[in-house]
Amino acid sequence: MTEILPSGYDMTLAQIVRRAHEARFEVQRRANTEVIALWWYIGNTLIERQAVEPWGSRVLTRLAADLRAEFPTMRGFSESNLRYARRLAEAWPSEDTIRQQPVGELPWSHTIQLLDKLDDQHLRDWYAAEDVRNGWSRSVLQHQIATRLHERVGAAPSNFASALERADSDLAQQLTKDPYALDFLAIDSDASERVLEERLTLRVVETLRELGAGFSFVGRQVHFDVDDDDFYVDLLFFNWQQVRFVVVELKTSKFDPRDAGQLGFYVALVDDRMRIPELHAPTVGILLVADKNETVVRYSLAGSTQPVAVSRYELSPAEQATLPAEETLTKIAVDVAEGAS
Repeated sequence: MTEILPSGYDMTLAQIVRRAHEARFEVQRRANTEVIALWWYIGNTLIERQAVEPWGSRVLTRLAADLRAEFPTMRGFSESNLRYARRLAEAWPSEDTIRQQPVGELPWSHTIQLLDKLDDQHLRDWYAAEDVRNGWSRSVLQHQIATRLHERVGAAPSNFASALERADSDLAQQLTKDPYALDFLAIDSDASERVLEERLTLRVVETLRELGAGFSFVGRQVHFDVDDDDFYVDLLFFNWQQVRFVVVELKTSKFDPRDAGQLGFYVALVDDRMRIPELHAPTVGILLVADKNETVVRYSLAGSTQPVAVSRYELSPAEQATLPAEETLTKIAVDVAEGAS
């Protein structure tokens, strides 16, 4: 026999579940802060002792061993972590700073990435804040640093300043990147637009991560009937943080001024057919192209009344682009072999 529950049960359950998730996150955040504060204390103590006594590698090795013996159930007391603790205290010289800034909310392994991959303290703080805001995993943090996210965010050329209200245009600009790092698709540069679109949809989790915070997937090849003429939007997203639709069009070729006109048409269509003016901010469009002439883009956007941005996409990490060609590597190998003989 099915149990009859009170009418407000589902709402009450949802509220409790949400509060439990919040409490669990807060406990984790506080735990991270205490762990980082401990490592800071250790690092600062080492700095103070090494300033007056010869605390070299042998002393650190002994200290790590003694700490492991004292706390056998605690992981991480290695000589390398002691060195990272010292670097932590050098990078953030005040314990109050550690407790008050985003770095204090990160897992220790994330902090190590900030210390290892970045030398600029401002960038360390910037990535720490983005990590906390977006809830990145360690691998995602590594990817964002490797692809220089700080240089790409908000960098796409657009006409938002002229097509939107001032405050809204600044917000919309932050939705863009230039270039977009799509190396997770694992496809060649000569892939068709359809293949690119399919991979972006199949790898939607990575796609949403690369688009940025607040994006949710609405649909692919979204159909619109305009007086018996059929039109299809490549990819449609909704950003719940800014409460607006975002139209994404793909071009595997170099930017053509006609592309901006097509995207503007789709933006106007979505804005008219799907947007609720009382609830949603104006729809914007992002055109992803294989290459672009910045001057051509600027002139094209100046002639568009719909809010659109144009950005390149990259299918391979930037560092791979600098590797020698396969033929070059083969020739080097042959030369080495011949020299050895």
